Order: sequence, then C-alpha cells, then structure tokens
Amino acid sequence: MSHPIVSPDQWQAARAALLKKEKEFTRARDALSRERRALPWEKVGKSYVFEGPNGPESLSDLFAGKSQLVVYHFMFNPADEAGCPHCSFWADHYDGMMAHLGQRDVSFVVISRAPRAKIAAFQQRMGWKFKWLSSGNTSFNYDYRVSFTPADSGLPVYNFGTVVPGMGDREGLSVFTKDSSGTVFRTYSTYARGIDMINGTYQILDLVPKGRDEDPEATQSWVRHHDRYDR
Repeated sequence: MSHPIVSPDQWQAARAALLKKEKEFTRARDALSRERRALPWEKVGKSYVFEGPNGPESLSDLFAGKSQLVVYHFMFNPADEAGCPHCSFWADHYDGMMAHLGQRDVSFVVISRAPRAKIAAFQQRMGWKFKWLSSGNTSFNYDYRVSFTPADSGLPVYNFGTVVPGMGDREGLSVFTKDSSGTVFRTYSTYARGIDMINGTYQILDLVPKGRDEDPEATQSWVRHHDRYDR
C-alpha cells in the first residue's frame, strides 16, 4: 500500500481529522461498555469443582476474596499434549496484569478440559505463572458453550448461536460476580473476535502501518507458541 508523503502541516491536519473520528469511537466504546456492565445477571445453578495447582477448588473459591472473577476458556482438550497456539498467544499477556486486576477487585483464572498434569507441564514449558485449572471432570466447558459434542460441532451453536464451532473446543471469556451471601452469577461471556480486546499485541499491531498483516483466509496462520518462532 502506497502512502502520500506530505509536509508537517499537512500531516498535522490529516492526523487532527482522524482524531475526531477516534474520539467518536472512544465515546461509542465507552457507551457500549456501560451497556455491557448493565446486562442482566444469570445465577450459576451448578456447583463446579475444578482441579487446580493446590487441589480441588470450587467456582466460588476462584474469586479468592474478590467479588469479581474473569475466566479465560483456553482450548486444551484431554487428548492434546500442548495447549492451543492461538490461546497461548493470548495467554502470553496475562501474567503482567494480575497485580493490577487484584487492585480493582478482580480475580483472573484460566480453565481448560485437559488434565492438570498436562496443564502443569505445558505451563512450565511456557513460563507462565497465572492460575490454570482443569474442568475435565465437570460439564463447565459444555455449559458455557466452549466445548461441544460431536453432534453439536457442525451446528451454529457457538457465539450465541451465530457460528459453527467446527471443532470440539473453542475460545472464550466469561465474567462472574459473587454477592454478599456467596451466590455466584454470570454477568458476561464473549467468544471468537470478542476476545480481541484482551490481546495487547493486536492492539499494538492495529497502530502500525502494516496492521495485523494477516492472511484474510487464515488470519492466525502465522501464530506459534512463543518458543517455536524462528529466532
């Protein structure tokens, strides 16, 4: 893509014109975020118990003294020896934000169907420190529509009935809150492109001249586990 080369004054004028649109987008994003937070809540009716690094933990336990919990649904099924490279791309951003989330009354964990032993081995390989639990002995992934039976995998049952999952596991993020009585509610879930907002690398790539520079037919075909890129 070619770009015109202009004088400093012309560049300043063009940038100021774009800034007006950026401000409109920021205000629209802030309004959408308010609508997201205003969604009704869904009471969690099941008692899920996950296998974590310190043994069994319930969904309520994962709040760890906070009133808000974010769960990233990481694609790692029991038959795999390593986690999904694309979910790993996202996970590379998590450790640095934990202390900051904790200051805003938020706990953050990652949950997959793979057994804890496989999760622990892969997590050690990748050098991550965030809390990662196995839901393999529960229906959690299926209930939150990130895992699918063979009968479901060809139907538009992913992302609130808009996408055919095409595989047994897909990515997503769910938000929960707990009230003073200990009752847990789901407040939000997002899937597919909805998780873009938590990928800091993509936010940077959207600023540079080439953008994400991805194959439109296979957008993340370039992504590898971070220890598998050519140096």
